[in-house]
Amino acid sequence: MENSYTNLATRSNVFFNYDGLTWPEAADLPRDTPLILPLGSGFDLNLLADQLSNPPRVGLLPAFPFGWRGSGLDLPEPIFFQYITNLLNSLRDDGFTRVYCLMPQGLDPQSTFNLQSSSFITQAHISLSLPKIFLPPNSERGKVILIPIGHTEQHGFHLPLSVDTIIIDSIAKGAVSQVPTRSWSMPVMPYGVSTHRSSFAATMNAGGRAFEDFWVAVIDILAARGFDRFYFMSGHGGNTSFLVNIVKYAGERHRRIFCATAFLHTSGSIGAAALEKYRTSKIGGMGHACELETSYLLHLRPDLCHMERVVDETDFVATPDYYMDWIEGGSLVANPPWDDDSKTGAYGAGSHATAEKGRLWLEAAIEEKVNHVEQIHEQHERREKRRNEGYGLWGKFT
Repeated sequence: MENSYTNLATRSNVFFNYDGLTWPEAADLPRDTPLILPLGSGFDLNLLADQLSNPPRVGLLPAFPFGWRGSGLDLPEPIFFQYITNLLNSLRDDGFTRVYCLMPQGLDPQSTFNLQSSSFITQAHISLSLPKIFLPPNSERGKVILIPIGHTEQHGFHLPLSVDTIIIDSIAKGAVSQVPTRSWSMPVMPYGVSTHRSSFAATMNAGGRAFEDFWVAVIDILAARGFDRFYFMSGHGGNTSFLVNIVKYAGERHRRIFCATAFLHTSGSIGAAALEKYRTSKIGGMGHACELETSYLLHLRPDLCHMERVVDETDFVATPDYYMDWIEGGSLVANPPWDDDSKTGAYGAGSHATAEKGRLWLEAAIEEKVNHVEQIHEQHERREKRRNEGYGLWGKFT
């Protein structure tokens, strides 16, 4: 997943992709460095530099993919801008003083939400003159709509902030390429929830409640348009518990849909078998910026890996029912400070990673998601058959 901006090359010495940094690199940025969160792509960066009074460097965050008026999937503005505001505040909490959302002219978040006008920069945008689009296109009804959600967060000394987004985007695209008549993928969302962001710099946080409100609203809109099969796919562990809530809310609100999620990628029966077959680290070697995630990045984006900086961190405070590994075990659920168990931000043995393992695990993850797509179709079709036949209470109240 790469940022896409107009005229990036014209001032390549000025603009840099924030999510390509490691967390120590982000921590070292001067706090008056402008950081820009764009709504979509296609903005004029020469104009943006002028609007910012031509600073020496400008950090570009991953483009927010949809949700604003004109994006193809328009959410209620209070819900949408709460998500955006929480992300901007993550950067302010890290001490950055020039944090902006770049958006098309015509949007007025202050009209529905209490926001500072200084937080927003606007430009004329081609989307304002184009015919109305729909995301997903109406032609994709009847398919499982994949909703990949990554995150922008620290991944130790050796990996970029974009790890989770790159991985889950690749898995979603791989699944659709395998079953294009059965699935369609939304653009990847590069921002999720981190409740531990204060431990290490550069981690964003949409906030749990805003995250849930946003994605429930997405399902509300798509269900009203006739879509009825959804699969939330997460590349970030911090999203998981909130996605469970979203799936529950969606199922209660829309009784004729099938909306599902799963624990992290590469963690079901197919993924677990592949992990066991190819891993060389012991339990505790796969958690975060670990053997698994580092292998994925060595395969997908080796240019963003700094293996000379890797530090293995496996000294997690473990007990029989609470320990760290990719497929977490034990009956206890907790959220102690991240820096209780890691000095560098990593959990696991990144030094064990290889690009070949990344290739093999990606293949397994795609196979697993394709299998889930087929199960979602089967679940929906069998349940609809029961409903239409008047099974149980369906025969009395529908």
